[in-house]
Amino acid sequence: MAAAFIRKTEDFVCERCGTAVKGNGYTNHCPVCLYSKHVDINPGDRAADCGGLMAPVWVELRRNEMIITHECLKCGYRKVNKAAPEDDFDLLLKLMTQMDM
Repeated sequence: MAAAFIRKTEDFVCERCGTAVKGNGYTNHCPVCLYSKHVDINPGDRAADCGGLMAPVWVELRRNEMIITHECLKCGYRKVNKAAPEDDFDLLLKLMTQMDM
């Protein structure tokens, strides 16, 4: 049985591009470069020990929503996240058209 989502409103500075990001409780990646951080085992729990940067490697459309696949640069873990309205749309499109995953 999957653990319940834990909503945490946290602001952060992107470790890849330095953007100051205002969290809303669902924010899990930088809207400028789309990078994330490997901090959760289950969404919002902050229980992962890795702490590596997670690169956006692919974007796909599922049920009319853009879904970003992130891959941890430290351990290789992959996770999917919904794109947010404030995300860089041109970067989302660029990742969507990449053929290798």
